[in-house]
Amino acid sequence: MSTFGRHDILGSLQALQRYARALTRDHGRAEDLVHDTLLRAIERRSTYRDGESLINWLRSILHNTFIDERRRADADIRHVQQVSSQTETESPPDQESRLHLQEVSRLFDDLPEDQRAALYLVVVEDMSYRDAADSLNIPVGTLMSRIGRARDALRAAGGAEARERPPFKKNLRLLRNDR
Repeated sequence: MSTFGRHDILGSLQALQRYARALTRDHGRAEDLVHDTLLRAIERRSTYRDGESLINWLRSILHNTFIDERRRADADIRHVQQVSSQTETESPPDQESRLHLQEVSRLFDDLPEDQRAALYLVVVEDMSYRDAADSLNIPVGTLMSRIGRARDALRAAGGAEARERPPFKKNLRLLRNDR
């Protein structure tokens, strides 16, 4: 088994640091590279042959460590690019739909209480007319009348744009999550 002394390694540090700075062009990365090189040299000291130039052996380890790190970084970049090309990077802006939802919420809140309750149970909670009428202790016909008046009021308040926008039913169901 070959050996080398601590003094021999310390004498090689300046040359290793210069070479590392030349490869990395960054002082901090160069120090990390020298550190990693010395760790590998200690781990693989059995591969050092007596009579071999220690500085050349260490430079070889430094160079191979640099190449390994560069390959790893390049592979990471390719992986990130591959993943990013497979994911949707754009999403449609939701400002308009949020504003519309806020408007529907405001219009819904402005309804008379009896119409709001009837519409909420049927549209938002998705209850049957019979169950909603039973919950409110009113006949089914009265419930249907209140829902009809509430829908008419929402359409009238929405104006001509209400026909172009998504249905109130869909937006009212979203209120369940927004409240």
